[in-house]
Amino acid sequence: MQFKHPEILYALFALLIPIIVHLFQLRKFQIEKFTNVAFLKQVNLQTRKSAIIKKWLTLLTRLLLLAAAIIAFAQPYTSKTNRLTTKTETVIYLDNSFSLQAKGTQGQLLKRAIQDIITEVPEDENISIITNNQTFKNTTLKAIKNDLLQLEYAPNQLSYDAILLKSKTLFNKYTNSIKNLILISDFQEKEKSFQPKTDSLIQIHAVALKPVNINNVSVDSVYISKTTATNLDISVRLKNTGIAIENLPVSLLNDGKLIAKTAVALQGEAITSFTIPANENINGEITIEDTQLQFDNSLFFNINKASKINVLSIDNANDAFLKRIFTKSEFNYTSTKQNQLNYSVFDKQNLIVLNELKEIPNALSTALTAFTDNGGFLIVIPNEEITLSSYNNLLLQAGLAFNTKKASEKKITTINYSHPLYTNVFDKRVANFQYPKVNSYYTFQTKNASKVLQFEDAKSFLANHKNVFVFASALNAKNSNFINSPLIVPTFYNIAKRSLQIPDLYYTIGKENKYDIAITLQQDAILSLVKENVNMIPQQHYFNNKVSIITNETPNEAGIYTVKNKTESIENVSYNLDRTESNLVYQDISNLENIQTSESITQLFNTLKSDSKINELWKWFVIFALLFLVIEMAILKYLK
Repeated sequence: MQFKHPEILYALFALLIPIIVHLFQLRKFQIEKFTNVAFLKQVNLQTRKSAIIKKWLTLLTRLLLLAAAIIAFAQPYTSKTNRLTTKTETVIYLDNSFSLQAKGTQGQLLKRAIQDIITEVPEDENISIITNNQTFKNTTLKAIKNDLLQLEYAPNQLSYDAILLKSKTLFNKYTNSIKNLILISDFQEKEKSFQPKTDSLIQIHAVALKPVNINNVSVDSVYISKTTATNLDISVRLKNTGIAIENLPVSLLNDGKLIAKTAVALQGEAITSFTIPANENINGEITIEDTQLQFDNSLFFNINKASKINVLSIDNANDAFLKRIFTKSEFNYTSTKQNQLNYSVFDKQNLIVLNELKEIPNALSTALTAFTDNGGFLIVIPNEEITLSSYNNLLLQAGLAFNTKKASEKKITTINYSHPLYTNVFDKRVANFQYPKVNSYYTFQTKNASKVLQFEDAKSFLANHKNVFVFASALNAKNSNFINSPLIVPTFYNIAKRSLQIPDLYYTIGKENKYDIAITLQQDAILSLVKENVNMIPQQHYFNNKVSIITNETPNEAGIYTVKNKTESIENVSYNLDRTESNLVYQDISNLENIQTSESITQLFNTLKSDSKINELWKWFVIFALLFLVIEMAILKYLK
């Protein structure tokens, strides 16, 4: 039991007053002489005993009367926590990711959750609500009710760590308040499970929303599986998390028109293919029919007219291996001798290769520095006999420099598999392969540079800083067998591909996506992404012969977007929602420590209301005081 005004309890010391009065109130009995003395002695004894009992009963009732009255004024109450003197803060995380499209017993999980929140939370209670893409801080349900009813599904779901971190910023810094964090989600299984740490200041409550069934079919991915001179084979990967389907229709559309259709039997995962003409622009969409989640029933992709990458080789050695890699179908490859070099063509190039020059003149070094500063990529292959100062005049600006030459054989044994050059190149990491070797090499000063390939002593064979790639040795057949190694093609090919990142078939919304548009813009001109009524300006960086576009959270709507320069359409780019939400597999949070779980939102708020309920007891003590008053009057009147 707690008291709203505990200071009034000091008045209980006043109970000493009636005790003192009763203890020191002495009554003297007068003696009267009668003839029958024996009878009067007995009456006298009985009268004394009755008076003492009556006195003590009166004292007791008066004490209880005063005590009940004093306690009533102190306003006693009972509560599981000290709610009257402690402020309560509530932050609600409402998961509005696409997996909440799944249907529960009362409709879509998200829509039902919103209705339950509106029903259970008092309209004037101060709360904060966060979703995956919105924050309502220190507001009331009455103020944001319409926003909640119109809440849309978000393409990305916050990580559990991000949810906890963001929620903590919404609580105030006072340590004497009760902080309730309510998590409402389906708690899908992720790479990192939900494992909240103990926090003495925050009480975490969780409601796991559960769908009626977990059957879901999704279009997982699309890729080009085969290319011929006349046709392309488009492969579609489908996934099913429920019972097997014998006949699932799959449609291929181009510009919204059906151009092909097939049917597949689907249990777990299946791949089906479509054949389309090559060298034709395709604004494609793969669609299926599924009644569970809707966002993953279609996938957009684009096949644009390929932009060729411009590669210039400045040669002082045989460039036959470069010609084999940079084929005419994908590259505009040109080679020139150093004494025939035309600097004016640099602005049109995406990649320049210095192929075993003995010396880099100051004019060439200045032109190459300007080229790389404007986004161009550079590959440096040194000669066996170079002028170190001329090379380092160029390389030092990239944090790279050659030291002395070593005339000894050394094997290339280590591949940096995490480097972007080798992403999706190897199915698995090879620990033992036929190592290429060199007969002589230069040692490196690699400040802020990454080691792409390394010798057996962990020194760099190929180093990279931003858009500059430098080999440690000459690659001619006399000095090295690297050009006969399987590594030669992916290394040079992927460097060239990175110099002009032609848009992929499609991109995933919410991830960092980067691609280049081969175009020369007028001063102050910008590119925009346009789809129907959506017109947005993405982050972009202009170079001499291309514009690099970077997108993250935007666009947030799946579809095919047109890259435009004012009113001129350049090419199309497709964006799709992340398919992670398609997998309806959920984490069991019932056994987690440090949180309190509830079966439903209603049950959770009933528990919180019960915890915060205040049972006021002062009325009962007023009743007790009146009752003791009546008892005292009865004792005084009827007890003889």
